[in-house]
Amino acid sequence: MASLESFRWYEHRVVVQPHHTDYAGIVWHGTYIAWMEEARVNYLSACGLTFADWIKASVDLPVVDLGLKYRRSLTLGDTALVNARLEPAKGVRLVWHYDIQNAATQETCIEGSVTLVPVDVKTRRVLRRLPAPLQAVLESML
Repeated sequence: MASLESFRWYEHRVVVQPHHTDYAGIVWHGTYIAWMEEARVNYLSACGLTFADWIKASVDLPVVDLGLKYRRSLTLGDTALVNARLEPAKGVRLVWHYDIQNAATQETCIEGSVTLVPVDVKTRRVLRRLPAPLQAVLESML
């Protein structure tokens, strides 16, 4: 099996705006989570799988685990590179990894991961298998 490092990264750029920061001009911790979701949604969309596709398939993806490791701060005016990749599936869980960097220095500021579990929108039960079109797109990302 290939190492995790060999899987494709998707790059999402964000310029730090005032509403991303606290009063000291440092990015507020919750902003990183929002950026991670933006990167994940945009990556899926770039691969041909929109949020509307999940809704049409009656699949919701709640977060069941979230982790962040803070290395250094980003500040007002910085450009962040939010790099995202999907880990190969183990069961039904979708594990995403993130490396948020300062674009000017290429230094990692935040390392993160999010685990999502597909559930049926109506029954709220965990799906043991994704609909084939959704699964095909996810496999193409690896």
